[in-house]
Amino acid sequence: MALVLVITLFACESNYQNVKKLNLSDGAPVAEGKNINFKYTDSGKLITNLLADKLLDYSNLEFPYKEFPKGIEVHFWGEDGKKNTVTADYAIQYDKTALVDLRKNVVVITADSVVLKATQLYWDQKNKWVFTDKPYQIKFKDGSYNDGAVGFDSSEDFTTFLSRKNQGVQLVDKTKTEDVK
Repeated sequence: MALVLVITLFACESNYQNVKKLNLSDGAPVAEGKNINFKYTDSGKLITNLLADKLLDYSNLEFPYKEFPKGIEVHFWGEDGKKNTVTADYAIQYDKTALVDLRKNVVVITADSVVLKATQLYWDQKNKWVFTDKPYQIKFKDGSYNDGAVGFDSSEDFTTFLSRKNQGVQLVDKTKTEDVK
């Protein structure tokens, strides 16, 4: 009798998982959210605040992701308490790779006045790296700027910035170049 009960329990669990899958239409999200105001804290300190009109959660798929079809606004606070802001008209966050794909009217404003505008921007959260193959404009805190035609790779704090093809103005401190002579 105990053996039959155990087999029945395992069979029910398997059937329950199958029924859950059948209840979801092909490609339908497992959850939908509206007027999202997600706050992430660490030790009582606000680290991230994500705002979005709509969230579609596809964590039920083999390659899970979250889609923000009406855009996002994300505020990040560094250890120093300074705020950085990212906005985009559309975004996807891939759960397995920790890659965020931001599209349409992407704007990044850092606490130290770097302003980046792009049509698409990828953010590799694991490696703390941002990049694009699309045109972009960036203005650095010293007033120098790049209008890039092809794309760039950069650390997320823009201290390492590798442009592939651009036009722009780079400001050079003459006192530092004269010291090299």
